Order: sequence, then structure tokens, then C-alpha cells
Amino acid sequence: MSNSTASSKVFPNAAEALRGLVADDQTLAVGGFGLCGIPEALIEALRDSGVKGLTAISNNAGVDGFGLGMLLATRQIRKMISSYVGENKEFERQFLSGELELEFNPQGTLAERLRAGGAGIPAFFTATGYGTVVAEGKETREFDGKHYVMETALKADVSLVKAWKADAAGNLVFRKTARNFNPACAMAGKVCVAEVEELVEVGALDPDHIHLPGIYVDRIVVNPTPEKRIEQRTVRAGDK
Repeated sequence: MSNSTASSKVFPNAAEALRGLVADDQTLAVGGFGLCGIPEALIEALRDSGVKGLTAISNNAGVDGFGLGMLLATRQIRKMISSYVGENKEFERQFLSGELELEFNPQGTLAERLRAGGAGIPAFFTATGYGTVVAEGKETREFDGKHYVMETALKADVSLVKAWKADAAGNLVFRKTARNFNPACAMAGKVCVAEVEELVEVGALDPDHIHLPGIYVDRIVVNPTPEKRIEQRTVRAGDK
């Protein structure tokens, strides 16, 4: 995949971009922060593919009926490796009933585990979680009088990410909060599929503004009009 030419990276739709990549029992890294910067079209295509038994690495689990919440509703996810899942009632129901496995991570630890996976670092030590349930069953070590927990890297069979712009070579630019977790997820996958809002010609992006080099991106699909649903709409009293 990494030797593909720029033109061969662009696919006509999300279903075609996933064809031949996704399969039962895979581990997928899915970018996004809440509902910001999630690969909406790719998640829907993943649902329609019917693959099951998935392990999903994602900061959030979407909301009921949207984002990864769609895959929870269809029972396609077997296990979540996440940080924050409090916006999804179906997630709560499945977890409490024993239908869904969950590996909780502190948010920064989750991000670093993904980054380590992409960088080829098998494990690292962090002070976060020491002395709590997070550290149970894990190796701990003392450095300079402070205690640390060893966390292992995360790798995925397929990464699904969302970017604002891409060129045909797969160089990506993320916008604001969408930059949270998407680059790390992209790097952690053996194969990365990027959903983008705008596709430009190679050379159109300022090299200094590229957030993720195209070497990490294998397939691209354009979704120019994502829904971008708001997770929790909050207004001031009296506002409409």
C-alpha cells in the first residue's frame, strides 16, 4: 500500500475505500474528539459492510445512533479501547450487561499509546494512573524517586481518520479540534483511510502547513458535506 501512486490513493466513495480492507475481528483506530473530526462517511460504510467482532480504539464511542454509536447499535464492536464514553446510553447498557468489553485509558495515555504504536516504540512509562485501578496488573518502576506505570503501544489493522484538506498524495491538514487523535490514529494503523472535505492537487498545500505526511495515508475519500453533528447543544437562558 505504501508504494501506491498519488492518483491510486483516491477512491470514489467510502464503501470502495474500505473494500478489501476491513474484515471480522480486526482492530481499528478511529480518529476524532467527541463528535469533532470523526470520519462520518467511513463509519457508515463500515456499518454497511457488516463486519463484526471489531476492537475499536477511539477516544470516544460516539453517541446513540451516530459515529461509533451506529456500530454499537448493530453489535459490530466487541471491544472498545477508549478514554471517555459517557455520551452513549447503548454503550452503557452493553457494558453493564457484559455484552461489550472495555479497556479504559486516561486520555493522555491513550494518545501516547497510539503515538508509540506509530513510532515503533513498544512501551513507555508514565506517572499517570500509578496507585489506581489503571495500574492493576501492569509493571511499575521507580525513576528518580517517582513511581511510573508501564503502558504498551497500540497498533491497528486499519485506521479511519478525518481531515479538512488533502492533496492527491495523501498529505493531510486537520482543522482545529479535529487534529486531536486523528494524526496519532493514522500513524498507528497498518493501513490508513482518510476522509477529507477538500482534495487539492499535489503541490497546492504549503509544506509547512501539512500536519501528517502522505506516507502514512493509503486511501482517500472525499466527503465535502459532512453532517458535523453537535454532541451537546447548550445555549444561554433566553437564547433560541
